[in-house]
Amino acid sequence: QVQLVESGGGLVQAGGSLRLSCAASGRSFSSYGMGWFRQGPGKEREFVATISLSGGTTTYADSVKGRFTISRDNAKNTMYLQMNSLKPEDTAVYYCAADPKFAYGSRRAADFGSWGPGTLVTVSS
Repeated sequence: QVQLVESGGGLVQAGGSLRLSCAASGRSFSSYGMGWFRQGPGKEREFVATISLSGGTTTYADSVKGRFTISRDNAKNTMYLQMNSLKPEDTAVYYCAADPKFAYGSRRAADFGSWGPGTLVTVSS
């Protein structure tokens, strides 16, 4: 299992930007499909974006497509989520997830075996 820790959350005004990072410890980071999920107040955890082993394939939720960009740097054992044009409805705890079974990542939270503790993003109107 890989250990994950998110960072980069905070308070931002609507229209602003944030970049989240997910640092992984352990070996074979490049063998894990990765994803970002979020859970807003009173809501269930939802899919945000996922990325393949090499970073060459990415998939986004419709709600963030065109505003968020997922990427990874396997040399640094780190995944990123660049969030632009933030909206109040993007307010949530953001979690990164990893699993070696899915080379192209997954949209399903249940497919991921390793999770970070989360980082809070608050977007004010």
